[in-house]
Amino acid sequence: MSSVPDPGPGSAKPVRFYAVVVFALILGLFLGVLSIGSIGWAMLSRNSGRELLSRVWSGVTGRTLNIDVSQPTVVDRIQRLQRLETVVYTMDKLVTGEKENPIFPDFLAGDRLLMLVHGEVVAGIDFADLKPGDVRVNGKQIQLHLPAPRVFRTRIDSAKTRVYSRQTGLLVSTDPNLETQVRQEAERQLQEAAMADGILRTAQQNAASTISSLLQGLGFEKIDFD
Repeated sequence: MSSVPDPGPGSAKPVRFYAVVVFALILGLFLGVLSIGSIGWAMLSRNSGRELLSRVWSGVTGRTLNIDVSQPTVVDRIQRLQRLETVVYTMDKLVTGEKENPIFPDFLAGDRLLMLVHGEVVAGIDFADLKPGDVRVNGKQIQLHLPAPRVFRTRIDSAKTRVYSRQTGLLVSTDPNLETQVRQEAERQLQEAAMADGILRTAQQNAASTISSLLQGLGFEKIDFD
């Protein structure tokens, strides 16, 4: 009866060696995949990974973004706009001012000034006048009553305004107050022209557009103005 020869202790070394090599290859492959994944994750983090991570984290923790759109909060957000300047009306205008003498003709006692005026009228809405009752919130719908538009200021630009001509009579000196009076009249005419061109209507429309953008950012889907 034949017997299988004993391989002896020396034959186990190749098997162990191959097992170690295979294990090392698997470990190296695993570490390589892990390294590539880390690099990819780092690149993702630099670009859009933060946003993705934030969404995943929000889903895991159950946290959601809530924006308070209650009536007092909306009123406060709008009032923070304070004096909202929504339109600037500019104009160049020739304005005349003169002083006459009831007895002598202008070439002897008159004083006439012609001024080329450049000015601007600024209008908008002062949201300090907004009252809590002017805002009505119903879910994602909101209805507002905006304060009336007003002219905030009328200003003559001195750098672009100049005296076009000045004629003074032979028997009188130039009146130092005439130019100031002409400027005041120019401001009055400038504001009158802006009102005639509908500056307040434009200010109301522009304010409504600005407020609509603000409220849409707060999550409102339907916005009505009355």
